[in-house]
Amino acid sequence: MQVYLDNYLIDVIIEYKNNKNLYIRFNDDLKMHVTCNRFVTERKILSVIKENEKSLIKMYERQQKEVQNDNFYYYLGEKYTIVYDESIKSPLIDENLIIVKDKKMLDKFTKDSITRIFQERLDKCALMFDNIPKYTLRIRKMKTRWGVNNRGNNTITLNTELIKKDITLIDYVCIHELCHFLEANHSERFWYQVSLRYPYYKRARKMLREV
Repeated sequence: MQVYLDNYLIDVIIEYKNNKNLYIRFNDDLKMHVTCNRFVTERKILSVIKENEKSLIKMYERQQKEVQNDNFYYYLGEKYTIVYDESIKSPLIDENLIIVKDKKMLDKFTKDSITRIFQERLDKCALMFDNIPKYTLRIRKMKTRWGVNNRGNNTITLNTELIKKDITLIDYVCIHELCHFLEANHSERFWYQVSLRYPYYKRARKMLREV
């Protein structure tokens, strides 16, 4: 079965299970997967799809974007096409390509780069400060923050997704979090401390909000 969502012609895969409710999702194959009770008719499924057309279009476009992004690798502000080559012994960046043996090699390259670059940039930015405590860097993926300063244990946490951003934006986040050792909140005094070390912080904040 196929349906039109706006201008998209989409294959619909129906999976019958002992579900009380009807569920719709999009997988990486960009097909609409409907899970429902075997007594639910195709007519009823089409009716539910029609009723939820706007939200389903958003779901489809979001999944479409994720699939497209999986073909690319974002690293320090640049976009690379991923090429897999079993003969490769170590990752190679060649113009707009990143060539790796497999996904495992790519993931290791990313993890090693994050650990090395984040520590280097944080330590370099810390040289702009006097009288800040000895800190520990932690790294993890976060949904809503680029960085966190925990003054309770003097820990700075940076978002792994920052590796996709230009090095100057990584520096901005490092400076931002280090400034929290001087000012706990986002007062005028805090932003003054940021501006002393990163005058173009407003531009950096705007760029970090961009997809």
